[in-house]
Amino acid sequence: MLKITGDFIGKVKSGLDLSKRGRANYNIHKDYNDPVQRLFNIANKATYVRPHKHENPDKLEIFVILKGRILLVEFDDSGNVTDYVVLDKEKGNFAVEIPPRVWHSFICLEDGSCLYEIKQGPYILKTDKNFAPWAPEEFSGEARLYNKKILLQLSL
Repeated sequence: MLKITGDFIGKVKSGLDLSKRGRANYNIHKDYNDPVQRLFNIANKATYVRPHKHENPDKLEIFVILKGRILLVEFDDSGNVTDYVVLDKEKGNFAVEIPPRVWHSFICLEDGSCLYEIKQGPYILKTDKNFAPWAPEEFSGEARLYNKKILLQLSL
């Protein structure tokens, strides 16, 4: 039995070095071929998750907030925000399910935030994500400005 407690999340966080990406994953699944991928995604405010969708193969994705606050955003095909929620267990916003073929991203609002992520497997790097052509690439000079623009647009 895997018990996901505050102590467990603290150990996972302390055992991970946040990469230059400002986030790190801790996989629960034993193998990338597992039909259900389960992982912790721990992030800092500096992270940038390029908008993407899971299409061909189609996969749904579930995010559950365990610690902190994270903004989840959905977009249309032109990059306009169509829906969003701030995941914050203190406010009663616990989780979201993103359907296949929907552009989405998240923006960390509090350092050390932790999501429990569940996605259909297997994980194949080349086909896992289709990145939005209208969004900056990760590590580009525009990436952090892109997050700031979304936060201003949503008054967050």
